[in-house]
Amino acid sequence: MNTGTETEAETGTGTPSVGKDLRTRPARRPRPDGRVPWTLGLPAAVAAVFALLPLGYLCVRALEHGPGYAWDIVTTERAAMLLGRSIGLAATVVAACLVLGVSLAWLTTRTSLPWARGWAVLVTLPLAVPSYVAAFAWLSAVPELAGFTGSALSLTLVSFPYVHLPVAAALRRTDPAQEEAARSLGLGPVRTFWRVTLPQLRPAAAGGAVLVALYVLSDFGAVSLMRYDTFTRGIYTSYRASFDRTPAAALSVVLVVLTVVLVAAEARTRGRAGYARTGTGTARPADPAPLGKWLVPSLSWCAAVAAAAVAFPLATLGYWLAVGDSATWDPARLTETATSTLAVAAGGAALTTVLALPVGVIAARHRGRVAHLLEQAAYAGHALPGITIALSLVFFAVRYAHPLYQELPLLVGAYAVLFLPVAVAATRAAVLQSPPGLEDVARSLGRGPWRVLREITVPLAAPGVAAGAALTFVVCMKELPATLLLRPTGMDTLATRLWTETGTGSYAAAAPYAAALILLAAIPSYLLGRNRT
Repeated sequence: MNTGTETEAETGTGTPSVGKDLRTRPARRPRPDGRVPWTLGLPAAVAAVFALLPLGYLCVRALEHGPGYAWDIVTTERAAMLLGRSIGLAATVVAACLVLGVSLAWLTTRTSLPWARGWAVLVTLPLAVPSYVAAFAWLSAVPELAGFTGSALSLTLVSFPYVHLPVAAALRRTDPAQEEAARSLGLGPVRTFWRVTLPQLRPAAAGGAVLVALYVLSDFGAVSLMRYDTFTRGIYTSYRASFDRTPAAALSVVLVVLTVVLVAAEARTRGRAGYARTGTGTARPADPAPLGKWLVPSLSWCAAVAAAAVAFPLATLGYWLAVGDSATWDPARLTETATSTLAVAAGGAALTTVLALPVGVIAARHRGRVAHLLEQAAYAGHALPGITIALSLVFFAVRYAHPLYQELPLLVGAYAVLFLPVAVAATRAAVLQSPPGLEDVARSLGRGPWRVLREITVPLAAPGVAAGAALTFVVCMKELPATLLLRPTGMDTLATRLWTETGTGSYAAAAPYAAALILLAAIPSYLLGRNRT
């Protein structure tokens, strides 16, 4: 779909005329015939097989005793209960996140809200808070929240930025001309928002809502600490309660089907409607809407959300750190756990980046069915919760690679499967932003595909690839369910130690690990944010 007037240069009929709307178009990809050189295709295929391993496990394990046995498992009353609870929790959190995300995005981008930039930063900080840390903060302060209420509250407060960020970006890009036309025809501010502004935000809001729903369906930490049974907790309980892994695998299949249906439904709701402007020129920024009598309520709303999502968890951690004593505060153990966390996260980020590099380059520079399949295969792990991926790797290690069972390489491999999409997306974006003409010149001078990749493509895309590696490092540090099942005997990470201490009600002992996790995760997050401003 064209977003502006097509120039003669774009249609090939001549040179662009003065006054036409010239836009920077994406660089044309080389090799449009879809041929992928083996120097990229072979390592990308290895990454794809690695990412598809959990799906293969589910197919084998769930049907190990026959389809009838698996069907009996997924049609039990407990499975129906877990399904209802998971869907209900996801629907509640998505609805709450839509209200929070859309309202805060509109207030910080389209109104005369004082300190709008500061509020915008504050309401994105919950992304650095793991769900189980938020659950720990609320549960330790208000134990009565355990269950559905506490799970919904914790997950909402850490995931609403997934809606806020894309909606705020869409509001900044949207031309205000349609809203001004609606007001000139007699529509008030509220009706203009509902009938003109909100429909234009639907793709961004729907995309954020899907991310929230996937996050809730795959969450294990918050629901476990809140003692609320959903599919992820049910899978973990089934795994620990029996030597037969088929029930856990069968329940995992239901969760995978649920996520696939969710993603497909969101894609279908987008339809074929157009959301891009078709006129010439560029969209001008909207004039801030005066808040008037709504100024104080708007400030109170922003303050309440920031207090609940950021200030309260930090204050709770500060309280438990203050009441802890020498029996709960063990600097040597904390240092050892933090070192283990950094080491395993660094290993996971390194392996993920290496696997993602050929896939990201292929996705950015090549077309065709092979390139598409390799890219899509790399995203397979994104549809699976961490506990399912951990179960698949346990099965693989026990059956085919027993020396790896409960060893560090298996945990690092789980991180790579889980977070490969994060690194692939960053690599693809970085390669797309580097000019392909330099690669063409290198090939014309006799450089082979490997030398072009090593001497041209990778150096040009290095900043973006490094940013993806840093983001992968952060999410590896916070990962909980796969780490619980796959960590070597005797090794703890900050996440698993926090989970263990909180599970026994030792909140003062858990606080140092929670504080250290947030601090360590905040450093690369801050560097990423600073480099993107």
